[in-house]
Amino acid sequence: MNSTRKIFGVPYFLWLLLFVIAPMLLIIYQSFFNMNGQFTLQNYATYFSSGTYLQMTLNSVWYAFLITVFTLLVSYPTAYFLNKTVHKDLWLMLIILPTWVNLLLKAYAFIGIFSVHGSVNHFMNFLGIGPQQILFTDFSFLFVASYIEIPFMIMPIFNAISEINPSLISASRDLGANSFDTFRRVIFPLSLEGVKAGVQAVFIPSLSLFMLTRLIGGNRVITLGTAIEEHFLVTQNWGMGSTIGVILILAMLLVMFLTGEKKRKGGKRA
Repeated sequence: MNSTRKIFGVPYFLWLLLFVIAPMLLIIYQSFFNMNGQFTLQNYATYFSSGTYLQMTLNSVWYAFLITVFTLLVSYPTAYFLNKTVHKDLWLMLIILPTWVNLLLKAYAFIGIFSVHGSVNHFMNFLGIGPQQILFTDFSFLFVASYIEIPFMIMPIFNAISEINPSLISASRDLGANSFDTFRRVIFPLSLEGVKAGVQAVFIPSLSLFMLTRLIGGNRVITLGTAIEEHFLVTQNWGMGSTIGVILILAMLLVMFLTGEKKRKGGKRA
C-alpha cells in the first residue's frame, strides 16, 4: 500500500520540483547578477535604499490589504447565507462560473463598462448626474480586482461553514443564545480557518497584480508586479526584476506563516 502511494505521489513531486521549486531557485539565483552577468549584491542594496521601490512595496501591501478586506466583507455574508439556501450547490456553481472566463476578457469587459461612453456613464446620464471619470481610478481598480477575487474567498469560507457540526449550533440555541451570540461564539470562530484560507487565496495574488494596474488602473496604481513586468520586458534588467520577485516570495511566505494555523479537530461534521 505504501509503495503504491509513493508511485502515485511521483507526478505530484515532479510537478512541484519543475514548476514551483525550480523557478523559485532560478529567481533567487538570477537576483544576484547584474545586467552584465556579474555576481553582485547591488540589486538588494538598490531595492532597500530606493524610496521608489519601498513606495511600490507599500502600495502593493496597501492595495492587496484593501482588496482582501473588500472581498471578505462581501464574501463572508454571501457564504453564510449561501449555506442556508436550498439549492446551495447550484448557487455556488454560478459564483464559480466567472472564474472560467479569461482574466484579460473580464478586464476588457470592465473597460467597456466603466469608460466615458460605457453603460455606467449612460445610466448616470439618465439620472442627470452626467458622465464621470470612472476608468483609470483607484475605485475602478479596487472594484474590478475585488470582483475577480471574490470566488476565491467565498469557496473556503463556504466549505468551513458547511463543515460545522449542526449539533453545536443546536446546543447553543438550547443554552439560550440568540442568533447573534450563536454566530459570534460558535459559527464565526469555527469558520476562521476558512477565512484564513480565503485571505491567503486573495492577498497573496493581489500583491503581484500587474495586468489590472495597467488596463483598469491606467498605471496610476504602481505595484511590485508592475515593476517586475517593466524590468523583465522593458529594461531587460532581469537581476533587479528577480530581486523584486524574491521580495514578493518572502512576503507571500510571511502571509502564509501568519495565516496558516493547524485545523481544529472539533466543530466538524462526524
